[in-house]
Amino acid sequence: MIDHTGVLVSDFEKSKRFYQLALAPLGYELLREFTAAVTGHTDVAGFGAGGVPDFWISRGTPNDPPVHIAFHAADRGVVDAFHRAATAAGGRDNGEPGLRPQYHPGYYGAFALDPDGHNIEAVCHEG
Repeated sequence: MIDHTGVLVSDFEKSKRFYQLALAPLGYELLREFTAAVTGHTDVAGFGAGGVPDFWISRGTPNDPPVHIAFHAADRGVVDAFHRAATAAGGRDNGEPGLRPQYHPGYYGAFALDPDGHNIEAVCHEG
């Protein structure tokens, strides 16, 4: 079981705004933020739902190659809302909402690239 994960971002403030907007349809919000003075190495921001941050961004040199992170969505409408929010927040479309039967019959996902090119997905498994 994964407790939390994260990515390095080149523009901390821009990425923080992107994730606040893109993840809002999933019930995520910015929950914690620590400066380099507190962490001892870099600025970090934690996002999550239900009061628990499980996705973190850190100021730094972005991962190369970029990473793929998929967030669970409650239903297809949330996947659609995520894609609209992510592209409105400056993310680049990397796959319109839709069925991906090559993964399994009920796989419904949408993809957007964050400001550093990380492939961010929202997916539900209705079938």
